[in-house]
Amino acid sequence: MDMNFVGLLLGAGAFLCIGIFHPLVIKAEYYFGVRSWWAFLIVGVLALCGSLFVENTYLSIFLGIFAFSAFWGIGEVFKQHERVRKGWFPMNPKRKDDYACK
Repeated sequence: MDMNFVGLLLGAGAFLCIGIFHPLVIKAEYYFGVRSWWAFLIVGVLALCGSLFVENTYLSIFLGIFAFSAFWGIGEVFKQHERVRKGWFPMNPKRKDDYACK
């Protein structure tokens, strides 16, 4: 009986992407505010294009997971902004321009 580790590896890759993007969203919002959503969009589009043109199936799937994790990060930057505005996360004292409504 042969074991197939592809699902396990891709699941670990998805877990890794989520683990990478969670703190990236928090740091991006802290240092750059909601303007950082462009960076997540660019990274996502590049990874998506890479996914379409890479011949290796597993790398293509991983790049797709990475791309959609970046796209997820766009919405999370705006949600993180709200969490900071509510006081649930620390505000960057050097960047008050985004918090005028507080």
